[in-house]
Amino acid sequence: MKRNLYVGSSLLALLATLGAAASLLQRTASAAAGGAVMAPRFEVDPMWPKPLPNGWYLGQTIGVGVDANDHVWIIHRSDSLDASESAADEGTGTCCHRTPPILEFDQAGNLLRHWGGSDGPGYQWPASNHGLQIDAKGNIWIGGNGAGNDGHVLKFTQDGKFLMQIGIKKAGLGPDSLSQDRFYLVAKVSLDNKNNEAYVADGYGNRRVVVIDMDTGKFKRFWGAYGNKPDDAAAAAMGRYTPGQGAQQQFRGPVHCAEPSNDGLIYVCDRTNDRLQVFTPQGKFVKEIFVMPDSLGDGSTWDVAFSKDAQQKYMYLADGRNQKLHIYDRQSLTELTNFGEGGHYPGQFYSMHSIATDSKGNLYTTETYQGRRVQKFVYKGLAPVAKKEQGTVWPTSGR
Repeated sequence: MKRNLYVGSSLLALLATLGAAASLLQRTASAAAGGAVMAPRFEVDPMWPKPLPNGWYLGQTIGVGVDANDHVWIIHRSDSLDASESAADEGTGTCCHRTPPILEFDQAGNLLRHWGGSDGPGYQWPASNHGLQIDAKGNIWIGGNGAGNDGHVLKFTQDGKFLMQIGIKKAGLGPDSLSQDRFYLVAKVSLDNKNNEAYVADGYGNRRVVVIDMDTGKFKRFWGAYGNKPDDAAAAAMGRYTPGQGAQQQFRGPVHCAEPSNDGLIYVCDRTNDRLQVFTPQGKFVKEIFVMPDSLGDGSTWDVAFSKDAQQKYMYLADGRNQKLHIYDRQSLTELTNFGEGGHYPGQFYSMHSIATDSKGNLYTTETYQGRRVQKFVYKGLAPVAKKEQGTVWPTSGR
């Protein structure tokens, strides 16, 4: 009898769950049929990742990527810690220790691997590492943006074995946006695995996008704003950004991302011009949008990522000046909604720097300056847009 009661109650619970799911699907379908604007919905996971071991403390966290196993990799600057944050290393207190710059987490938020930070045979670690991407073979790509030194990109295995250095690290480097054998202050390397090409946002010192062969590192082509020939002198002459000054014919920079989409477009972040420009892979200008164009300082367009459906219907844009993650319809470049606000609580941002998505559609963000962390935002499916400014997307389950 007890067993029958247990089976019966379990069946009722299952039917209730299925009914609730069906009701949600029906409401979602009804909203879509009724013409409501639909967009991906996210909730922050305030428990991810788990605390780091060894008293380790993150510095400015300036890159994130997701591999084929949905493991999340970040890169940060361990040398950006102040005297209090690294007191254990300085012998002046018990908290805390500098952390290796490259860290790998699993889906549960456990730290798996950690490495990097020093020169090795055949390569030079950047004076200031910046950006991280993972190719289809699992290899890790990073850039360097240490002023006066870094003109290179590095490629490693996931165990930290050196594979390739493209460009040079040398004291006294400066801008040269026409160079075909080195970069200057790279922001990020993005990957087109299908065509075996890497798109380098080159970046903080130069004013261009460079396309290289992923196996050899050979330069194949490069371009500037609107597909123009990059001109360092013209870029420098633009001076500080002024809202409403019209279309600038050079990237003001930093050129902070150059992200390929599945349908063969390249989305380029011209950060302090508050704009995102779209190109063909050959560098032909297609279109652009301006994002919160009254933003001054370090600008509004920091990084982009795409939804995981085959069409990549939605585009996510990190805005580290206004502390928002904007969600766009990718084809029309129409903003549908955004979430986030300034602060250090989970779901808030302090200078959101980089973003990435995993195979389930979850979003990962990193923060630079005093933000110094990685956050996970759990994908909750499509939902009608109730308001454009969502603020902090705190978990709703159980409330």
